[in-house]
Amino acid sequence: MCYLLQMEEEYQVTLRTSPSPSAGTYNLVLVTLIGTRNVSPTITVGDGQTFTPGSVITIRLQPEKPLGHMVLVRLRLERRPGFPDLDWHCQWVDVTRLGPSGAGKSTDRFHCDKWLQTADGDVELRNGHVYTVNEESLNILKNHRAQQLQTRQHLFRWCTFAEGIPRCVDMRNLQHLGPNLSYTHQSPGVNLQYLRGFGDYAMSWSSLEDLELLFAYNSQENIIAKFVQAHWKEDPFFGYQCLNGCNPLVLRRVQQVPPNMAVTADMLHPFFSEGSSLQQEMERGSIFLLDYEVLEGVPANLINGKQQYLAAPLCLLHYDHQGALKPIAIQLQQTPGPQNPVFIPSDSEPDWLLAKTWVRCADFQCHQLISHFLRTHLLGEVCCIATLRQLPEIHPLYQVLMPHVRTTLQINIQARTSLLAPGGVFDKSIGCGLEGIKVLLRRATERLHYRSLCVPDDLEDRGVAALPNSYYAQDALKVWAALHRFVSDWVDTYYTSDSSVHQDVELQNWIQDIFSQGFLGLTHTGFPQSFKTKMELSKFVTMVIFACTALHAAVNFSQLDFNLWMPNSPATMRRPPPQAKGLVTMQDLLSILPDVNATCSVLATLSLLSQPSKDFIPLCQYREEYFSSGPPKRLVEALQKELKSISIDITKRNRFLELPYLYLYPERIENSVAI
Repeated sequence: MCYLLQMEEEYQVTLRTSPSPSAGTYNLVLVTLIGTRNVSPTITVGDGQTFTPGSVITIRLQPEKPLGHMVLVRLRLERRPGFPDLDWHCQWVDVTRLGPSGAGKSTDRFHCDKWLQTADGDVELRNGHVYTVNEESLNILKNHRAQQLQTRQHLFRWCTFAEGIPRCVDMRNLQHLGPNLSYTHQSPGVNLQYLRGFGDYAMSWSSLEDLELLFAYNSQENIIAKFVQAHWKEDPFFGYQCLNGCNPLVLRRVQQVPPNMAVTADMLHPFFSEGSSLQQEMERGSIFLLDYEVLEGVPANLINGKQQYLAAPLCLLHYDHQGALKPIAIQLQQTPGPQNPVFIPSDSEPDWLLAKTWVRCADFQCHQLISHFLRTHLLGEVCCIATLRQLPEIHPLYQVLMPHVRTTLQINIQARTSLLAPGGVFDKSIGCGLEGIKVLLRRATERLHYRSLCVPDDLEDRGVAALPNSYYAQDALKVWAALHRFVSDWVDTYYTSDSSVHQDVELQNWIQDIFSQGFLGLTHTGFPQSFKTKMELSKFVTMVIFACTALHAAVNFSQLDFNLWMPNSPATMRRPPPQAKGLVTMQDLLSILPDVNATCSVLATLSLLSQPSKDFIPLCQYREEYFSSGPPKRLVEALQKELKSISIDITKRNRFLELPYLYLYPERIENSVAI
C-alpha cells in the first residue's frame, strides 16, 4: 500500500502574475490540468494567497488518475465575495511533475501573457511550442484549436461600414473588445490652447497676417513646419512634397501625356532646357504625373452652411537636370474643354498659385482617406479580424502578426464613432464630408492593387525609386528589405516546404477571409486568394507589417508638419475651380481657403494624430513573452541589428539635407497603428 502511494503522481503548479501595477486581482483562480490520459481535479487558488503584481504562487496538485503527457492548463476566474471583480493578467503557468521524493522531474511552461476575466469562463493554455495545424498529432489539441477559433468567430464578426469598402469589425463599443485588444493611449500632452476658442468663427481669414499669427503660436519648435511656411509657394518644394511629403504614394512617371489632358508640346517647350522637347523628356524618363481622377464627381461638403468644392486635377511635373521636380502643367478637372484651362508656370502668380493649391487640396482628401485610412488603418483591421477568426494563438503567424495589428480595432472603432461620424471633423471641416467619404473610399478600394502595397513593386511601377531626392523611397526600400528578411526567416522556421504552406488549412482560411471579406473578392486587384509557396506568404506578411508600421509612420506622423501652414494643404475650398485665367488676385485666395473655425478644427485634430504616445513601442521591439527565447529571439535580434544600421545610414544622409527626412527612422516607427 505504501509503495502504491509513493507511485501516485504529484504536480507542482506555479502561477505568475505579470509585473504591471494593475495586473493583480482579488478574484479566485481555479486550476485544472489536462493530460493525454485524464483530467485532474480542479483546485481553487487564492484563499490565503494574493495575486499581486509580479507575485508567484505555488500549489501542489495530486490527481486521482495518471494524467499522461501534460497538454493543457485550464484556468477560470471566479469572483471573491465582498471584493471588486478585477481582471487578472497572468504571465505564465509552470507545471512540474514531481517524483516520489518531491524532486522535480520535468517542467512545462504554459504561456498566458494576457488578461483573464470572470466572464471568459474556462481559458485553456498550451505550452510554449508553436505549431501549424498539420503538425498536431493529438486530437485533444486539434479540438482545442478548433474550439478557440469557433469562440473567436462568434465574438469577432464582419460588418459593413459602407458598401464597396473593406469590411470592419462588428463592434461600436470599445468595451466589447475586452482588455486584450484594448489599450490606453497616453498622450504626451499636446498643447491645443492656441487652436481652441475658434469654434464660432465661421468666417474667412481677414488677412494672411492673421494666418501667420496663428501659425506662429502653434509652430513653435516645429522646424519642418516653418520650412514649409517659408517655401510653400515655390515650385521645387511643391515637387519635393510629391516625393517626401505626407503623401508620397501618388506621383508616377509617364511615357505620354494623358489623353484627357489638353497639353501640347509647344505649351511646355519653354520649361525645358534648350534643345529639349516634351517627347525627349518623356523618353528620358523625367516627366511625372499626379492624377486625382478618383475625386471626379465626389460630392462636396456643406460647412458653416456654405457649399464647398472639390476638384479632380491632373498635374504634370518635370524632373530637371539640376535635380528639381517642378510642376509644369495643371488641369483642374478630368474632362478637357474651354472652361477647364491648363495652367502653366508662366501664368500670373495668383493663377499659378491657385492651381497648385487646388492640387494640394485634392491631395489632402486622398492622403487622409486613401493613403492613410484605407492603406494602413483599414488594411490593419482586416488582417486583425482575419487573424483572430482563422489563426489560433499557437499558430506561428498569429504570434508574429498580432503585435502589429492588435491595436487597429480600437483606433478604428474610435475613428468611426468620432472623426468619421456626424459632428466629427470630416463632417464639419473637410471638403469631402460624410457623403463623399463613402464614395471616395469605394472608388479607392476598386482601384487598390496588391502591387501598390508592396514597396519594391510600387516604386518600380511608379518609377520614383531611382530619383536621388526620393528619400521616402530610399528609406522604405531599406525597411521593407529588413522586414522581408525577418519574415522569410520566420516562415522558413515553421514551414519546411512550399507544400507545408499549401496544406495549412488555417492559413488558407486566413487569406481567403482577407480576400473575400476584407477586399470583397475583387479579383482584378491582384490580392492573393491562397498561398502556394513560402515566397508568396513571406511577401504578403511583410506587406501587412510594413503597412501597419512604416507606411503608417510616413503618412501619419508627417501630416502636421506639412499641414500646419494651412494654405499648403487646405482641407476644403469655398469657391469652385476657376474656369478661366486672369480672374483672381492674391487677396482672393483668402476667400477660397477654409473658414477660420474649419482651419482650426482640422489643425487641432492633426495635432493630436501626429504625436507619438508616451507608451510608444518602436518597430519590432516585441514585448510579448514568445519573443524572449529560442529562434524568435534570435530572429528579432538580427532584425533589430539591421534596423539600427538603417537608422545610422539615415542619420548620415540627413546631415547633408536642408530639410531632413525623418519619418522612417526605425526607432520613430510605431509597432502598430495605434493613433
